[in-house]
Amino acid sequence: MHQNSNQLQQQLIAFSVYFCTKFKAMSIAIQNISKSYGTQKALDAISFSINKGEIVGFLGPNGAGKSTLMKILTTYLTADEGSAKVNDFDVTTQQKDVQLSIGYLPEHNPLYLDLYVREYLAFNADVYKVATSRIEEVIQLTGLSTESHKKIGQLSKGYRQRVGLANALLHNPDVLILDEPTTGLDPNQLVEIRNVIKNAGKDKTVFLSTHIMQEVEAICDRVIIIDKGKIVADKKLEKLISETATQIIEVEFDQEVKETQIATIENISSYTTTNGTIWELTFATDKDMRPVVFDFATANGLKTLQLSQKNKNLETVFREVTK
Repeated sequence: MHQNSNQLQQQLIAFSVYFCTKFKAMSIAIQNISKSYGTQKALDAISFSINKGEIVGFLGPNGAGKSTLMKILTTYLTADEGSAKVNDFDVTTQQKDVQLSIGYLPEHNPLYLDLYVREYLAFNADVYKVATSRIEEVIQLTGLSTESHKKIGQLSKGYRQRVGLANALLHNPDVLILDEPTTGLDPNQLVEIRNVIKNAGKDKTVFLSTHIMQEVEAICDRVIIIDKGKIVADKKLEKLISETATQIIEVEFDQEVKETQIATIENISSYTTTNGTIWELTFATDKDMRPVVFDFATANGLKTLQLSQKNKNLETVFREVTK
C-alpha cells in the first residue's frame, strides 16, 4: 500500500512537471497587432507571446515601433487592429486589471522632483492601496537606502531610474515593462541598473525595450527584433547568435585599398574602414572567409599585416536582420 502511494505521488509530480512545461502560462500574448500614425504604419500585424518568468529583450532601430507596442501593452494607446493580453487580461476591455498587473517604467521617467523619495513612494503606495511596509521592501530591492532621505531632484540620473523602478515594483506586479531603462546612464550606472533589473526579475516576467545590444546580452535570455513595424527575429539569445550565417573579419593591408576592390570579394555583405588599410569585412556565410581574403590580397599585389575573425555577437545579428 505504501509503495502504491509513493508510485502515485511520483506519477502526480511527473504529470505536474509535464503539464507546466507543455502548457506554460503566458504573461503577454500579442496577436496581429497593427497601429498607424496617418500614412505611417508603426506596427504591421505583429504576433508573439512571452511565458511567465522570461526576461525578453525587445530590440529595434529608432522609429521601429518599440515604444508604440509598449504603450499599447500598458493601455496608453489603442491598437488599430489585433488583440493583446497581459496576464490574460485584454488591454482594450480590461484596462484596470492590466494596469494593476504590470509595473511600467516609461522611456522618459515622470517623477515629482520636489518630493522626497519616501514621500513619492508613499503617495503611489496609497494610490495602489498597498501596505506602507512595501515601501521599505522596494527601497532595499532597488538599492535606494542611502538616498531615500533626499529629494528626487537631488538624485543622479541613475538613482532617478531606481526610483522609477521602485515605483514600478510597489504593487508587486507579475510583469515588468521597461522602455529604454538605461538611456543616458554612465557605465557605472548602467551596471547598477542592470543588476537591479536582474534582481527584480528573478520572480517576474520582464519585457525590456532598448537599442543597446550589451544590455540585452547581459540581462535577457530571449530576443525579439522589430524593424519597420515587423518582427524580423524572435529566438533565444544564444540560438539567434549561433544560427545567423554571418561572420566579421578584421584585416590590415600594407597599402590603401579602394572600396570598389573590396566590394568584389566573394560573399561580402558590408564593409567599413578608418583609413583605407584597416577594414572590417562582414560576410553572409558560415564558411571561413580568411583564406578568401588572403587570396584577394595576393591577387591584388597586397600583403596582409593582420587577419582575424571577430566573434559573432548580438550587434552582428542586429545589423544583418535590420539592414
